[in-house]
Amino acid sequence: MNPTQPKLTPEMLIPRLGENIVQKGLLTEADLRRALDYQQEQTALGKPCLLGQALMDLNLVARDTLDQVVTEQIIQLRSALQAANRNLEQRVKERTAELNEALQRLSELSQMKANFVANISHELRTPLTHVKGYLELMVTESLGPISSEQRHGLQVSQRAAAKLEGMIDDLIMFSLATRGEMSMKLEQMDLRRLVTLAVKSATSKAEERGVRLTLNAPAELPPVQADPEKIGWVINQLLDNAIKFTAFEGSVTVDLKVEGHNLVQISIADTGIGIPKERLQEVFEAFHQLDGSSTRSYGGTGLGLSLVRQIVEAHGSLLDVQSAEGKGSTFKFPLLAVN
Repeated sequence: MNPTQPKLTPEMLIPRLGENIVQKGLLTEADLRRALDYQQEQTALGKPCLLGQALMDLNLVARDTLDQVVTEQIIQLRSALQAANRNLEQRVKERTAELNEALQRLSELSQMKANFVANISHELRTPLTHVKGYLELMVTESLGPISSEQRHGLQVSQRAAAKLEGMIDDLIMFSLATRGEMSMKLEQMDLRRLVTLAVKSATSKAEERGVRLTLNAPAELPPVQADPEKIGWVINQLLDNAIKFTAFEGSVTVDLKVEGHNLVQISIADTGIGIPKERLQEVFEAFHQLDGSSTRSYGGTGLGLSLVRQIVEAHGSLLDVQSAEGKGSTFKFPLLAVN
């Protein structure tokens, strides 16, 4: 022990010992002041001592009296601590119960929302099927001849109906994912072929917007283990977003490459508007648009990227996003190769 440090005693646990002794009538204010001055003097001489020792050195308080006062205060402090702990435990229990109740309500609301979305989506599908059917009959002149202007109007309606059907399908898939009912049919598939078809399908949209669309892929790629329908949807969604958010004369690049011994990485990069760093995670929130105003420039349900991430993670993979505002974004994820 350091010789300059006072000996360890129970008094060290007691705050405001002198005031307590005065309140009990065992010491006067003047005597307390004398003891405090003596304590300071001893400390200045390199002989630090506690207040209790100073009181005994000056014969102001007997050892037995001091021990009794210290013991009483320790008991009071322990009782106060036990009461505080009991109070804290009770508050923790109450708060935990409140949080559990709130979580239960949130879960019920989430389930209700998923059920509502699923029901509405299925109800919308039936009349849309009729609309699409009659549009096809009219375009093919099965119901009689039409003019070129009428054909153009019907074709515009067909494109709008197809877009609406895609949104309904997204809603249905979202409701299934939310309820944990989205099934995965994993199989060995040719990723290069799937991505090539997706790029060809997106080419016309890219050309309409003046966006250069490029695919970089090696001639030979190992097959991967995945759900072709779901991964196809993911790639189409990421391509659609990349083209939509890229300005005229911008570019979208799709890269496929082997990573390590058993992974094939898909990367879709654009030179579009990018995402602010502090808002990067918001793009994965369901029904959320970064531009939530009524005059926003880009449409959509706000479900796309939320579903993309859920599907990628359901494949045991992770979606990596790198973006800089005004410079573009890159979305990439690996899939397990089958060797």
